[in-house]
Amino acid sequence: MIDDDRKMCRLVSDYLSPLGFAVTAVHDGPSGVERAVDAAAAWDVVLLDVMLPGLDGFEVLKRIRRHSEVPVLMLTARGDEMDRIVGLEVGADDYVPKTFSSRELLARLRAVLRRSAAREAAAAEAAGAGESATIEELVVRELRLIPEARRALLAERELELTPVEFDLLWSLVRAKGRVRSREALLDEVRERHYDVFDRSIDVHISALRKKLGDDARAPRYIRTLRSAGYMMIDPATEPDNAAGQAHKG
Repeated sequence: MIDDDRKMCRLVSDYLSPLGFAVTAVHDGPSGVERAVDAAAAWDVVLLDVMLPGLDGFEVLKRIRRHSEVPVLMLTARGDEMDRIVGLEVGADDYVPKTFSSRELLARLRAVLRRSAAREAAAAEAAGAGESATIEELVVRELRLIPEARRALLAERELELTPVEFDLLWSLVRAKGRVRSREALLDEVRERHYDVFDRSIDVHISALRKKLGDDARAPRYIRTLRSAGYMMIDPATEPDNAAGQAHKG
């Protein structure tokens, strides 16, 4: 648990310990990062406060995600929807206001752990299927996706994507030249056990555009089709100049 509220840490530990959880607490951002990515510790889940000394919770989560896929449940006194969206975009597995009840915290912890176990089981099953299960890399212009390693490279430069962003980008690239509705994209990322809000699909796409250096007014990668959804532009049927002309027309 990474939280500067020591009383809260004691309360959570006192509640969870009799239920089989061993709780370790640290009280500032830099220490939280160090402990969370400690390979020898092998944490099952991290409870992360947003308001922390040293580094805020969002920055702590970004640094954790550079090294670890440990499930992270964010705790915050803030109830604003945009804060929840930002936390999930950065890579949180769930998000709980600090007005939670003990039972709600326990239920969300167990749900996060179940989803984590399901992902690990799916990964183990795919690995056990052998080379025949390997998915080839996908390329669109300077963008290259490597699904086995969950890597995205733009002109061979590594892109730092959240889990949701990678899966949205993978879905768009696989369907290049075809429109993907917001509902279809939302359903697809939900199937991967992410908690994604209806309005946040647009936020994720906007973040992807920035990381791709794409211009929504003259896109080379992701085009918005009003009232329909989003499409990854297929350069085989729509070269750069054709895309620009189509937009101007």
